[in-house]
Amino acid sequence: MGKSWALLTHLHSVAGPSITLLYPLYASVCAMESPSKVDDEQWLAYWILYSFITLLEMVAEPVLYWIPVWYPVKLLFVAWLALPQFKGASFIYDKVVREQLRKYRGRNRNGDADHKVHILKAEADHGRVH
Repeated sequence: MGKSWALLTHLHSVAGPSITLLYPLYASVCAMESPSKVDDEQWLAYWILYSFITLLEMVAEPVLYWIPVWYPVKLLFVAWLALPQFKGASFIYDKVVREQLRKYRGRNRNGDADHKVHILKAEADHGRVH
């Protein structure tokens, strides 16, 4: 029982890198070599999200240390992102990241236009625009 329990409790040390790095690395190389762009988008989305999760973990490490279920939950979430049956990375990218980028870009473009109008008005008030 002791050896099997030790193996079971340390399974995450093998499963984690296999699910989060090895399989995505292999699938990314296969995607790059395939003629389809759909799989390229899935894996690019995966690496974007995985990088974000890793950065978040680095910042929140002192808090996450005290949450014992963090690693298993992260492992399940990353498996959902990576496994081709779910295509979670593409889903999250399309529904969350892309929407936020559109909002930001739209707001930024409007902000730039508003800023230009403000500058033109200020220049006109000071007699600089002819």
